[in-house]
Amino acid sequence: MQTITTNTLEDTMYYKEIPVFTYKITYPSFTTTCNGDASESINNHYVQLAQKTEGYGRKVLYAQAAADAKYPKSPRPFPTYTLDVLYQITYNTGCITSLYTDTYTYAGGAHGQTIRTSDTWDFNTGKRIRLSDIYPLTPASLYQLQKSMEEQVKERLKANPGIYFEDYRSLLQDTFNANSFYIQPGMVIIYYQQYDIAPYSTGLPEFYIPVNF
Repeated sequence: MQTITTNTLEDTMYYKEIPVFTYKITYPSFTTTCNGDASESINNHYVQLAQKTEGYGRKVLYAQAAADAKYPKSPRPFPTYTLDVLYQITYNTGCITSLYTDTYTYAGGAHGQTIRTSDTWDFNTGKRIRLSDIYPLTPASLYQLQKSMEEQVKERLKANPGIYFEDYRSLLQDTFNANSFYIQPGMVIIYYQQYDIAPYSTGLPEFYIPVNF
């Protein structure tokens, strides 16, 4: 079993006296009864990822925000650029933990963008569990997976027409990413990024696949 602690990196950065960029990066730290070396390796992964993300924000996004704030025709008050990273634990039983992380970036314009990543860890080995470890990725099973997702889209469209692109069937297949999943008890959740198969307003579409693991 894993005990989870949340760590946070955050700051507000200024151009002259204008707050132009703010960020908040949360990431997990694990203690486990399974394998201490595994948890140390996994913790190092998230520390390095958080530091890399912070460096990108402080160097790239801040520079972009400061440059935009200098522009005479920039709106006032200046729309503060934002980087928010938030993780969510979805499964934590025995020596298995699954989670996803949403990274939201706003750099001007009408709205920001969210990118989701996910990991499912085996704390006995310190290695990621792949989708193929849970759900067989054979041609036949992938066909059934496609059909299951199509049926879920059809049901959702009955209640909310227009929330998926018209060519969602081909897009489900073309933009499928075997790394874009996390687990809940008795369930694998397959997700797609914004704009993959649906308009921005739909968010990040998720599909629920019952499994035994």
